[in-house]
Amino acid sequence: MPYFETSDHTRLAYEDYGTGTPIVFAASWVLAGDMWEYQVPFFVEQGYRCVLLDRRGHGRSDRPSDGYDIDTVADDLADLIEHLDLQSATLVGHSTGGAEVARYLARHGEDRVANVAFVSAVLPFLQLTDDNPEGTPEVLSEAAVTQFRTDRPRWFADRAQGFFATHLGNDVSPALIDLGVRRCLDTSPMATIALWRSAFRTDHRESLRRITVPTLIVHGTADQSALVEKTGRRTAQLVPGSVYREYPTAGHGLFVTHRDQLNNDILDLVSKAEPRLPRGGG
Repeated sequence: MPYFETSDHTRLAYEDYGTGTPIVFAASWVLAGDMWEYQVPFFVEQGYRCVLLDRRGHGRSDRPSDGYDIDTVADDLADLIEHLDLQSATLVGHSTGGAEVARYLARHGEDRVANVAFVSAVLPFLQLTDDNPEGTPEVLSEAAVTQFRTDRPRWFADRAQGFFATHLGNDVSPALIDLGVRRCLDTSPMATIALWRSAFRTDHRESLRRITVPTLIVHGTADQSALVEKTGRRTAQLVPGSVYREYPTAGHGLFVTHRDQLNNDILDLVSKAEPRLPRGGG
């Protein structure tokens, strides 16, 4: 597995498969690149290059003492894209990975980006404030932090069935659910808490309005982790010209339960996009 060093000298692991136009996958909170196992083979077979990052504190990457905020992880993503000199990339972000992608665009621009897919993304702004009445009170967010500090495995195990919306008939085996919980628990406990707080408190509303590249937004109607009326639908209203797809029987883990539908929707996005010239190109 290759590694690269970020601007603050953190060593991060990544995977790079296939050739052709690049698709960069940003994983969910407490998950690493392995979560995309149902997407990568499909897109490699379609002739695309797939790049996966294990963000700091996750997977096989370093666990530094700090840097577990949306700005820093977005900068880490930028460092990887520049390290590989990716051009005309599609950025696909799930959950907090979607927030990471949105922050990347806000901080680093669209020069290297052809289009974007926000999948079950925790956007546009989760925290309840005077100008964000749709948000959640911080006391509820901090109650989850208390549970992480008390019994982190139980918190994930209690939510595993709902993550995949198995009550709606989605066929997910106990073994697959157990694997998902184990992957979540592999993440640094410090990263778990710090990234949770940062994702909750970061306001993306204005930066979403400034996106100009083609954008796909996918969300499950039965998402218990990021309620569709507070996240997916609001994000679609903010991003100009975005394409919104809502899956009626999907929960947060639709990258597993609705893999074929999701893969085809992303394929439709990337296959229609016109490549952008590299910076300085003519």
